[in-house]
Amino acid sequence: MQHPGSPDTLAADPAPPVANRLGTTESDSFLGFIADEETEAALRGGLQDLAEHLSITRGTIQHAIRHLEREPTPRFLVVDIAGHDKPFEALERLASVCAPDVQVLVVGDNTDHRFYRELVRKMGVAEYLAKPVTRDAVLHVFRPLMVGGPVDTESTRHGKVIAVCGARGGVGATTVAVNLALQLARTAKSHVCLLDMHLQRGTTSLMLGVKAVSGLRVALESPDRADDLFLDRASIRIADRLRLMAADEAFDVTAASTVAGTARVLDLLKRRFNHVVVDLPPPVQEIERRILRSSRHLVIVMGPDLASIRDAQRLRQLATKEGGIPVTTILNRVGQPGGLKPALVVSGLGQPVSITIPDISKRLAQAVNLGIPALDRSPVFAKAILPLTSEISGVAAPGKRASASASPRGWFARK
Repeated sequence: MQHPGSPDTLAADPAPPVANRLGTTESDSFLGFIADEETEAALRGGLQDLAEHLSITRGTIQHAIRHLEREPTPRFLVVDIAGHDKPFEALERLASVCAPDVQVLVVGDNTDHRFYRELVRKMGVAEYLAKPVTRDAVLHVFRPLMVGGPVDTESTRHGKVIAVCGARGGVGATTVAVNLALQLARTAKSHVCLLDMHLQRGTTSLMLGVKAVSGLRVALESPDRADDLFLDRASIRIADRLRLMAADEAFDVTAASTVAGTARVLDLLKRRFNHVVVDLPPPVQEIERRILRSSRHLVIVMGPDLASIRDAQRLRQLATKEGGIPVTTILNRVGQPGGLKPALVVSGLGQPVSITIPDISKRLAQAVNLGIPALDRSPVFAKAILPLTSEISGVAAPGKRASASASPRGWFARK
């Protein structure tokens, strides 16, 4: 960080490579003082490959100043100035207790462009992000400063993994996953793969009226066996822009999926499809958590009952812990006899649900038995999940404008 009157940071020499930037000092390479859990999760998620160098503490710029008055200066420092009434004075005080070569990254709540220019051009701050800070913003704005170069464009040109997980069994997560994949292909015109990780009890193929083919279990067990041609043979064409990868293994077959095999399958699918929608079992094993960490969005489907409230909270906490993964919560079967009222569910969760779907169990059961997608059987269901499709694809629902928070389309928005 520069003191007032020092040369403009934009004229600095190009950043040296990673080996010269991280892990070479006795003090922490990256020290952060962040006031809220969401921003901390976004930092950890965007910098997860640099985790061994990170030290993030809950606090504000004032905590950073008090810490650095007595401790060595890190190579990189991130401070939180949100809510501070005199941020420039605080940054000047911070500069006085830091070594001159520190790179200071700032997060705050001011979105004015002039404020940004004041921080970067005059105060010498390396970069600034306004809240809410996302994992993507950290990856594309903060991380290049730490590794000495731009984000690898190859990694940004991959498809997005969307994990759909039920808070517990039987709440309708597979129905949502199947129809989300269909709607992405139809409405957003995305190239989509639906991946069913329920190898022995999966029902995606039944809902789509097809028979699962062999091969997925082998690919998940043996990464060296998985290539583009193999995955073509192990998947089923559902429509022009939609393919299904699912298994139908017998109960006496032991599925020995590996983390390496799972990573290999995901990598191949992300290179071929804009969206990979995963019907994900509860992420209690490392394989499921590997998929969760690779996901750009987690959709939690829950029912109007106490067990769903408890387990939906657990899933949200896990998503935060695994890197601040954006979460959409769907309350299914609203109005079910004996079910909790939506207001009680929201009270139990401690936050609103994103989408509600009325109890249309009879209509959906008929769709499954006929092998017809619920979208084509129930206009009510199709309309209910359309906002989810719009949020994930960035394509506005008919008659609506895309929200500012929707993911932008284009190569550089994909991963």
